[in-house]
Amino acid sequence: MERLFQAQRSAFAAAPYPALADRKQGLRRLRDAVRKHADSLAQAADRDFGGRAHAETMMVDVLPSVLHINHLLGGLRRWMRPSRRSVELLFLGNSAKVVYQPKGVVGIVVPWNFPVYLALGPLATALAAGNRCLIKTSEFAPRTSAALRALLAEAFTEDEVAIVEGDADVARQFTGLPFDHLVFTGSPEVGRHVMRAAAEHLTPVTLELGGKSPAIVSSSANLATAARRIAHGKTVNAGQICVAPDYALVPEALAARFATEVLNASAALFPADRDDYASIIHDRAHQRMNDLLDDARAHGAQVMRSAMPEDGRRVPLHVVLGVTPRMRIAREEIFGPILPVFTYRAFEDVVTHIRGGTRPLAMYYFGDDKAESTTLLQRTHAGGVTLNDWGWHVLNHDLPFGGTGTSGMGNYHGAEGFRELSHAKAVFSERKWFPIELFHPPYGTFIQRLTLRMFLGRPTAAPPVQTEASPVTASQD
Repeated sequence: MERLFQAQRSAFAAAPYPALADRKQGLRRLRDAVRKHADSLAQAADRDFGGRAHAETMMVDVLPSVLHINHLLGGLRRWMRPSRRSVELLFLGNSAKVVYQPKGVVGIVVPWNFPVYLALGPLATALAAGNRCLIKTSEFAPRTSAALRALLAEAFTEDEVAIVEGDADVARQFTGLPFDHLVFTGSPEVGRHVMRAAAEHLTPVTLELGGKSPAIVSSSANLATAARRIAHGKTVNAGQICVAPDYALVPEALAARFATEVLNASAALFPADRDDYASIIHDRAHQRMNDLLDDARAHGAQVMRSAMPEDGRRVPLHVVLGVTPRMRIAREEIFGPILPVFTYRAFEDVVTHIRGGTRPLAMYYFGDDKAESTTLLQRTHAGGVTLNDWGWHVLNHDLPFGGTGTSGMGNYHGAEGFRELSHAKAVFSERKWFPIELFHPPYGTFIQRLTLRMFLGRPTAAPPVQTEASPVTASQD
């Protein structure tokens, strides 16, 4: 790990500002390698999950990676241009600009749930910004990590891009390296440790975390359509997605019907005779799903499940009614195929509920009431929003993708991502003839007094300063 880091740091020092053509060539090499290795990536993910459909990996891991690279190729020339800025009136005649400079060596910590897209997305942005990258893959997706390593070895030298593998101890060592920027995707709990490790070297961080992302169903919504799309969001990758709908907020009178519609939609998406449905990643996560359901039942919840049979670690979608704050599913991020349903009577209750928790990574509104959607956008916080569906804002790569509060900080999509992984260097160019000496000491010259009067106005007498040494005398009327 240390050898790879030092090799990349030396290589960056030798070529600290890659040209546009070089950056585009690197992105094209990456895209070509992804296309070539797409099948092997999908096969590796299937083995890592113990069951994940080839088509699902292609749709949610491989295709988004290529779309992201294509978007970077289309915008890179424009983003690399220096940005002209205005100068203060005092400095009229001079010029100012912002130059976007590569940061250096970027560290990327990849989770297991989207082991391709969440590796190649940040990597592509970092390469577009002119950086070198060291990637720590998840120990829970070792086969996908091996496939990525083979892919990247064909496209890049180790001093450009390299992969580090290992367990949590290796991850701690990795995040302790003095990177020029660190991108982490994972849970808020681990994100806090990553931020502390990065603080040792004052390394800037981009944290893509999670949280309880709400799906709000309005009384104006088509209930069947909303239920089908929420069921889709809860069952893609078996709900193991940081932007999956974590829970639903539904009008009280519609809750029972909504639950039935969700379960019917799930059964239609994943019939019993198909094996398209992804498995829970490992036994510990599988046991946690069962524990969450047992806890909800013990506290009086009504638990309903899809007709899909449970097979190994394939957990059918469960909908939970009668949720109370004492239940774990009301407090913890689910990260699996369990949908708690909260009810509301007035839409203001929705706003209160969302604002009463931590800020989510995503928020979804289903309905046609413009006033309601505007209220949510203006009065609540979320990393990103999709209206009348779930998650698709993430795959529109001209939009920034990032969290807020405990759901993260920073972005790595769109122009905002390019700027996140670049240093915005301010450059002020002073003309030879500019009389800057007029602002030098001695102070109090006519020009300086005139300047102060122009911008600050005429001086006024300051009120006397009251101190403890100057006791106040009572007024004698």
